Amino acid sequence: MIERDLEGWTLAFDLDGTLVETHEDLVGTLNRMLVLEGLPPAPMESARELIGGGARALLKHGFELAGALSERAASAELFDAFIADYIEHIADHSAPFEGVVETLETLAERGAILIVVTNKRSDLSELLLGKIDLTRNFAAIVGPDRVSARKPSGCHLVEAVTSVGGDPGRTIMIGDAAPDIGCAKDAGVPSIGVTFGYTPVPMEDLEPDVIVDAFEDIEEAVDMIVVEHYVTRALAGV
Repeated sequence: MIERDLEGWTLAFDLDGTLVETHEDLVGTLNRMLVLEGLPPAPMESARELIGGGARALLKHGFELAGALSERAASAELFDAFIADYIEHIADHSAPFEGVVETLETLAERGAILIVVTNKRSDLSELLLGKIDLTRNFAAIVGPDRVSARKPSGCHLVEAVTSVGGDPGRTIMIGDAAPDIGCAKDAGVPSIGVTFGYTPVPMEDLEPDVIVDAFEDIEEAVDMIVVEHYVTRALAGV
């Protein structure tokens, strides 16, 4: 029987580039928008780093990469077309990273509350996670539309945690890019940075508390942070 030694802890996960490899479907939709506008498609691998700031930012950066003016990318018509296309293709290629399913199940069995804290719209996040059968693992899926401010604001994380009865003082943020590590720092929460996601900035430069190269290593990183938390409290006589 697994010991429930993580009860009282909330683990907040970013979505794109942390839990799920989504770049093929996101860039696929971007490229269909570019082709419709008579522009060259973005190379699949080089466009990975465009992901992370949401659909509007992806469109803007994609159009700039194609050498086009960003004004068209900002149009409501194009944004609506992007969302409609993405919904149709949201899980054509997207899948959990290796080790995600097993690690989430183990962390949940150990008593942790698991949530998703993402800059992807909540309805799109729920649709994606439902199609790849990950929804059952999470107490909440919290996009920017369900909080007062999006990552990198710490409000996104704190409000998501408190919405499920969690304690921000016993929370860990896990993510792949600057908005994730930034929101953890803003909220005063420790963070785990993964190196297999979409950040254009090296994870070492973002300075999370722990860096991991594989999702399977997250459980050990969580344990390190939890032990340090309790040691610090004990030394402080709390």
